[in-house]
Amino acid sequence: MLASTDGWTTCALGHRHWGRAGAAGLLLHRDGESGPEVLLQHRAQWSHHGGTWGTPGGALHEGEPAHVGALREVREELGLAPEDLVLGERSVDDHGGWSYTTVLARPARPIDAADLRLDGESDGAAWLPVASLDEVDLHPGLAASLSRLRPLLADARG
Repeated sequence: MLASTDGWTTCALGHRHWGRAGAAGLLLHRDGESGPEVLLQHRAQWSHHGGTWGTPGGALHEGEPAHVGALREVREELGLAPEDLVLGERSVDDHGGWSYTTVLARPARPIDAADLRLDGESDGAAWLPVASLDEVDLHPGLAASLSRLRPLLADARG
C-alpha cells in the first residue's frame, strides 16, 4: 500500500517530482585509497531516471523528518540499518513547495557494496570516487546538487 504522500507533484519551478511531502536520500561517504568515495545505487531501468547513479532515497511521509526518511529509504533500498551509519550534515535542494534533502553519513562499520541487500529499485550499488563523478551518468538531481555537496564532503573529511 502506498503512503498518502507517494505520488507526483509539481514545484514552483514547474518541475515534476516524486513525493508530495518532499523527498530525502542518504549520501554515504568514506575515505578511499585515492580520495573520498560515495556509495551510490544504479537505478533500475523501470524507475524515474532509470540507468543513472544516485543516492538511495525517496518520498517522505507526512511529517517525517528528512533524516528519518533517508534512513528508512536506505534500509529499504540497500538493507543498511541505522546502526550501520553515522549521520552528518544535510543539504536541502529547495524548489519552492518541494524539496529534496541529502543527508550525509559515514559508515559505522566497513560496508562492501557487494554485500548489500538490494531491492527492485536498484540494479547495483558501488563505491565511486568523488573525483570521478563527472564521468558517470548521474541522476539529474544529484548532478545538479554536486556543487553544494562537494564542499560538505570535503569538510566532513577534516
